[in-house]
Amino acid sequence: MAEALADTQALESTTVGIYRTATVVKGGRRFSFAALVVVGDRHGGVGIGYGKAPGVPAAIEKAQKDARKQMSRVKLLEGTLPHPVTGRFGSAMVRLLPAAPGTGVIAGGTVRAVLEMAGVNDCLSKAYGSTNKKNLCKAVMNGLELLRTKQHVAQLRGVELDETEAERKITAAQKFMAESAEQEQAAATPATTGRASATPTPEQQATAAPGAERGEQAGGGGAAPVQGEAASPAPAPQEDEANPHVGGAGEGGEAGGTQSPQQEPPQPEQEPDQKQ
Repeated sequence: MAEALADTQALESTTVGIYRTATVVKGGRRFSFAALVVVGDRHGGVGIGYGKAPGVPAAIEKAQKDARKQMSRVKLLEGTLPHPVTGRFGSAMVRLLPAAPGTGVIAGGTVRAVLEMAGVNDCLSKAYGSTNKKNLCKAVMNGLELLRTKQHVAQLRGVELDETEAERKITAAQKFMAESAEQEQAAATPATTGRASATPTPEQQATAAPGAERGEQAGGGGAAPVQGEAASPAPAPQEDEANPHVGGAGEGGEAGGTQSPQQEPPQPEQEPDQKQ
């Protein structure tokens, strides 16, 4: 994990490896520690250092001082490399390739530490041969020192250069990001328009009004029963108070086609003969 240096906030330091050695003496073993550190500003400045001391903190401090002495400037192109490059040191070889924005640093822990401290955000890498951390760090530094910008090469050759591979990748990535943003904006616009069109406009209300009036006239002005509600029963026919046998369309009514027989008035009961 990178940490800012105490004396300067512009530089950051990350420890790549800690090594321990032991010396056998008469009284036992005497331990010594060594540290491999990468220091950079993430804007093109990077350096590696190596320090030894009886303790780990002292070894890291020595390595940081050594890395600051060996810092060098790296030529970058919008967070990536201007062209492919191969770095070598001893039996270690590292191939570095430029990548489109958003790719990230595709590398191992040792190579990643050097590239991130240098300010590389998008890069592809492949290590060949030795995987020793010291040799890998020096191989990456050798490759970064070999980088040249398009303007510098054109000035040395005295010719005009065409668009490089790194520039084509950056242009294609920027175009893709712009199209994606437009598609997202276009996809969000119809949803808002659909919700807004749910409310009828004044023109739609004016067009629907004559149709509603014609429907009311055709239906006799009565309100249609709502679906799901039970129909109310028809009112029962009222009987005539004067002649209860004359009714409507019920039993005994004229509309029924039959008349109920007339009942005879009840006869008074005979009183018993008191003379008997």
